[in-house]
This record gives sequence, C-alpha cells and structure tokens, in this order.
Amino acid sequence: MKKLFTLLFILLIIPSIFAININVEKKSSDEVMIIGLENPTIFDLEITNDGASDNFMFYTFFGGGSYPQETIYIGQDQTETVEFGVYPRSDLSQRGLMTFDLFIQSQDKSEETIPLTLKVTDLENSFEVGSEEIDPDSNSLQIYIKNKVNFNFGEIKSRFKSPFFDFEEEFSLEKYKKKSFNMELNKEDFAKVMAGFYTINAKININGQETNIEGTMKFSEKNILKTTEESHGFIIKTDVIKKSNEGNVVSESETVIKKNIITRLFTNLNPEPDIVERKGLTIYYTWVKQIKPGETFEISVRTNWLLPLLAIFLIIAVVVLVKKFSKTNLVLRKRISFVKAKGGEFALKVSIFVAAKKYVERINIIERLPPLVKIHERFGIEKPTRVNEKTRRIEWNFEKLEAGERRTLTYIIYSKVGVLGRFALPTATAIYQKDGEIHETESNKAYFMAEQLGKKEVGEEDRKV
Repeated sequence: MKKLFTLLFILLIIPSIFAININVEKKSSDEVMIIGLENPTIFDLEITNDGASDNFMFYTFFGGGSYPQETIYIGQDQTETVEFGVYPRSDLSQRGLMTFDLFIQSQDKSEETIPLTLKVTDLENSFEVGSEEIDPDSNSLQIYIKNKVNFNFGEIKSRFKSPFFDFEEEFSLEKYKKKSFNMELNKEDFAKVMAGFYTINAKININGQETNIEGTMKFSEKNILKTTEESHGFIIKTDVIKKSNEGNVVSESETVIKKNIITRLFTNLNPEPDIVERKGLTIYYTWVKQIKPGETFEISVRTNWLLPLLAIFLIIAVVVLVKKFSKTNLVLRKRISFVKAKGGEFALKVSIFVAAKKYVERINIIERLPPLVKIHERFGIEKPTRVNEKTRRIEWNFEKLEAGERRTLTYIIYSKVGVLGRFALPTATAIYQKDGEIHETESNKAYFMAEQLGKKEVGEEDRKV
C-alpha cells in the first residue's frame, strides 16, 4: 500500500512541480513580414517565470527560420524581455493577417504555445510616394516617400521619375517615417505639360530586391498668355504679333486687326484670318486660336507700299511729261533707214519730221553730221538753206508754221568705210520764235545697228521737248 502511494505521488505531484509556468506578454504591435526581403519580423516579448529557474528555448514552424537559437535563462519570479524574430518564407503565397504558434520549451521538454499575429505583405505595399502641389510659377518642389509599416528598412536606393524631374537618392527609412526631398525645377522642362494629375514612379532597391511604386502629383492650373508685337521696315512694313502660352492650360486667343479699304489692297496676312468683316471703310480681320501650353501662335501682317509709291511716281511723271509736252510748240522726230548705193558704199537715209503744235515763226532747224560720212547732193522736197561740209552742219529755215502744220526733211549720208556695230546720229535742234520769245527744242537720237554691210537694224529713241 505504501508503494502504491509513492508511485501516485511521483506521477501526479512531481510533474506539476516541474511543469513550465511562465507568463508571456507581447509589447510590440503591428508586426509585418515583407516577402522578398531577408529581414526578420521582430516581436518584443516580456516573459515572467512564475516557476522554478529554467533555461527556455523558442521556436516555431512558421517562416523560414527564427531566433534566438540559443536558450535563454530566466530565474524564478524574474522577468526578461526577449526579442523573437521570424524570417520570411519564399514559398508563402498568402497575404494579409496571419496567426502562427510560438513554442517556448523548458529544459524538461515541457512547453507552452503562444499565438502570434503578423501581417504578410509585399515590398511595393510598404511605401507611399507623393509630392506637394506644383505651382507653375515656382522653381522648387518637395517630394516625399513614406514607410507605411512597422518595419525598419536599412539602406534604400531609389530613383524618382515624372514629367517634371528624374533623380536618384540613397537613404534609410524607419517604421512609419517619411523622407522628403527638396529639388529645383527648370520651367523649360515642363513648358508643354498641361495642368492635371501626373504619376510619380519610384524604383526602389533594397538589398538587391527591386520594386516600383507609383504615386500621384497635381500640377495646378495657371493661365498665362503672353503677347509680344514687333514692327520693322518702312516701305515694306511687317508687323508680327506673337502669342505664347506660358501657362499649363489650353488658352483661347482672339486677335483683331483693322485695315482701311486702301491699305487692305497692299496687305498680305499670314496665316489667313478666320473671320473678315467690313464696317464702313474699315475691314476687321479676326484670328481665333486655341494655344496649347508651350506653343506660340504668330501672325504676320506685311504691307507693301512699294507698288502704290511707284504708281504715284508714275502718275506724277506722266503728268509732268504731259504738262511739258503740252507746253512744247514744235516737235522734232528723227528716223534713219539703210539704203543701197550704186557704188556699194554704206548709205543711210535720214528723215526729220517737223510738227508745229502752235503757230511759230522764224524757224531754224540745225542738223549735225557725224564724222567719216559725206552728204549726198540729193535732198527731199524741203531743200536745206545752208550746207556747210566744213562745220558739218545742215540748216533749214522756215518763215512760219501754222498750228498742226508738218514738214519732212530728208537727206542721205554715205561712207566708203563699212559699219559694224552701232552707228549713232546726234540730235537735231530747232530754234524758233513764239509770241516774240525765242525757244529751242531737240529731236531724239537715232541709231543704226549692223553686223556687216547689207545687214542692218534701225532703232529709235524719241524725245520731245
């Protein structure tokens, strides 16, 4: 009977004395496991040993390993803080909150099971990237990246890209912390970018593990339409109107230019206007254009005053000539023509046409002969008054000529020397009286062109004085 009592004491009482007796309290919270990284998820445990002093071992079947690997001694009624870490598993496909068992085992192999919960997530879900609103008038911008989880990341290499910037940074980021970067902006880099929301791309590299994170940024609206006008030239005047959109929204531009009915005839517009309206003597040209950010709309208005000025000068010249011609009382016109001589000499027939526009009297017409030619004794109907071969002059005298009366004076000159090229006769001069005053007028010059004897060209240049 005594032996039976001893056996029952050993089986019931002794195990209860040596069984593990600990109190475990988790001090940390929001633990997270990042898939793809080798960094462990850490739990801060506060363990109180309510039993006998013992060495305790910590292990779990969850994850790709854990620590501490060695046993930890906790004396009787003592409290120790233990950092328990569990490494990620590469084959873990589940995401979100997961609970696993932590086993704490004493030296006598008795153990206690503690349930632990963590969040399993991927690297790209651990960060947030963004920026402040971009002001088109500002030259600076602040960009940030935030650690959204309870996880201390070591060295991080990141490249930030958007339509406004492209740069790289190296930094570390503790749990729930945010890192900001101030950078200078070049307005020319985003001159053609419109207002709205744009994507920031952050390419993150942690211990060789890469991921891409996207965020949004707002480019605030700014309507800036700059107008410049240039003008150059005088006779040919060009006006250039430029409208540049320096903002980031599409700007609607309306440009109106007015011309009168005269200047419009000499004005060239580029491009052609959208609307042309006439109000009285004024013409209104209107261009309506939607100008995108960074674009420039240019209007060229070219007024050519050369043609109207030439027309005015021509009219003035005609008026002067007509006026001068109307004052001319006597008109002389000379013409020459080639004639064949019996002896084969070079011979020309010279004709002087005399026309009286008004009554004139005591008319003396003088003709000068060029060198190397002789005058033939034959003349036309009007015989010369004097022929002086020494001074090489021929003169005709008329007592009077009535208004509208005409006379034709002809003579022949010849030379035994052939003519090649251009042969010119000087002008003839007429001296006469009108209302008791002496006047003078000249004829045109006459030319003869010949390549060889027997081939000729005759040209005239009429001049009336």
